[in-house]
Amino acid sequence: MNISQFLPYYKRNLTLAFPVIISQIGQVTVAIADNMMVGHVGTNELAAAAFANNVFTIGLYFGMGITYGLTPLVGQTINNHVKTSEWLKNGFFSHSLVGIIILAFLISLYFFLPFFGQTENVLKLARPYYFWLCASFIPFLFFYSFKQFFEGIGNTKIAMFITLTANVINVIVNYVLIFGKYGLPQMGLNGAGIGTFTARFVMPVIFALVIYKTPRFFNIFKIASTCKLNKEKIRRVLKVGIPVGFQLVIELLAFSLGAIMMGWLGEVPLASHQVAIGLAYFTYMISLGVASATTIRVSHQLGKGDFQALKRATYASTHLVLFFMFLMAIIFILFNKFLPLLFTTDPEVILIASGLIVVAAFFQIFDGLQVVMLGALRGLADVKKPMVLSFFAYIVIGIPVSYTLTFVFNTGPKGIWLGFLVGLAAAGIMFFLRFKKLVSEMK
Repeated sequence: MNISQFLPYYKRNLTLAFPVIISQIGQVTVAIADNMMVGHVGTNELAAAAFANNVFTIGLYFGMGITYGLTPLVGQTINNHVKTSEWLKNGFFSHSLVGIIILAFLISLYFFLPFFGQTENVLKLARPYYFWLCASFIPFLFFYSFKQFFEGIGNTKIAMFITLTANVINVIVNYVLIFGKYGLPQMGLNGAGIGTFTARFVMPVIFALVIYKTPRFFNIFKIASTCKLNKEKIRRVLKVGIPVGFQLVIELLAFSLGAIMMGWLGEVPLASHQVAIGLAYFTYMISLGVASATTIRVSHQLGKGDFQALKRATYASTHLVLFFMFLMAIIFILFNKFLPLLFTTDPEVILIASGLIVVAAFFQIFDGLQVVMLGALRGLADVKKPMVLSFFAYIVIGIPVSYTLTFVFNTGPKGIWLGFLVGLAAAGIMFFLRFKKLVSEMK
């Protein structure tokens, strides 16, 4: 392989990915800061946050996945403003309709929280926090609709600035309300929920203001307002978006089921899981930024019919992500005992979390591979087969391995995470083979 032929693609991909990466880093940093603040309130609060978030994010990721489907559709029509505007209107309509259905589902889950096998202390703290998460769903979905449309036209900077602004708001509100600063009552985990809602409410509002104040963006929305809703385009948005949503949910469901199983082992293992997953999520989100850029690059090259550039752009992203994940794996192994101290002082949580971080170091490589390959496949609007492959990798392979190792062979919390490792490895390899098959058929 001649690396020099990929050098221009490294630069282009990183230029496009950098704002997304910064946005993802900011988002994950806030999530880590939330865990740090909540963790210093108490282990029960940290476990409750883990439980509520793992239930809520099933609906959240499904909604996000549906908006992801808009990016390749917009990207393939980037040179036709009318068609791009048509995708905008039909995409927003589709997202709003599905968002209402998802929110109803999330609210219904509130009444089933007692049946997930968590302790009474965790359940009592999780209920009001879950309410605030549900309240934040529709604003967050609108933000992602804006974000994915603008990524489709190749603009990743606006979402970055808005996300960073909202993150600052989130941290400030959380700090004030969680710990009761400036004369306000100490609200603990509830304060974190209000902070999340406030930040997510602000995000689409800022996006709308930016569009209104920028003539070339406002013009696209003016054209969209004159476009008619089209059943075929709505169907196409959902046909691409829904499988992406299910694919994300399947992957998330595997980790959520792992968290629920961790809760069966007790509050300390669940809190330890929350610490370790927060660190793994940090590296994943950076890789997701590169994967998002890959979706954009692939959709643009597909629209031009330049299949050679499409392949090189994808493999350039793969090189970048695997190199980054390898470095993160080394850091995780070297500092596995230090990293948990950022979140908690509980010695039991630190001990378990340090072991989980070592397992996470190994699944970094496969996590990076699967996310960048999914980005490329989404750019091709190939979404149904990856959904099926995800189900097979995570649910048919990964979860049974987690359960068997933990509860049959009594390996403890590490067994659940070893199942994650096996599932991610299976997914990464299958997605890679799927992409190779598709590009070999292109002429």
